[in-house]
Amino acid sequence: MAPALDSVFDLAFWFYDQGLNNSEYIQPAKLHSLLFISQAYYASISDGEKLFPALFLAGESGPIEPSVEAAWFRGRPVFGEEKQLSSDTLTFILSVWRRFGHHSSDYLVKLCSKTSAYKAAIDRGLRSEIFLKNMINDFKKPDYAHDADKFLKPRTARSHTGRTVTIKTWNPRDQS
Repeated sequence: MAPALDSVFDLAFWFYDQGLNNSEYIQPAKLHSLLFISQAYYASISDGEKLFPALFLAGESGPIEPSVEAAWFRGRPVFGEEKQLSSDTLTFILSVWRRFGHHSSDYLVKLCSKTSAYKAAIDRGLRSEIFLKNMINDFKKPDYAHDADKFLKPRTARSHTGRTVTIKTWNPRDQS
């Protein structure tokens, strides 16, 4: 089946614009990490289908997507007009943004670098390919799998201070 997005740049531009909308500069390492996490979670919940056509390489400080790395060398590139995303795809990437967008670049790089998919690639050598099947295996493990449900039906709201918070079911401790 065809990927949900035509290009990795469709999602890279979307994440970059989300950062600008939140008055945040998206560092390259954070952008690569968000792309890596998006691809891995999407593939793990969609029977191995890719969110976008791309491959990831094991960089010195985490996974990198070489096309994005080259294009973003001098900042955000300009490629024609932005594409409209389908509602299902938009729902998914919004949930990724809500779950991971507020984290620092360092946190996301550490999260991606501790996956066995990244470690296996770095063991083969710097800039070795991180295989999608290994990413899927990692993100189906219990450490990550519990998050996959959140991507199907995200629930967030704004607190009284304007901060985005996740809505959870109230579960009081047993009082007996």
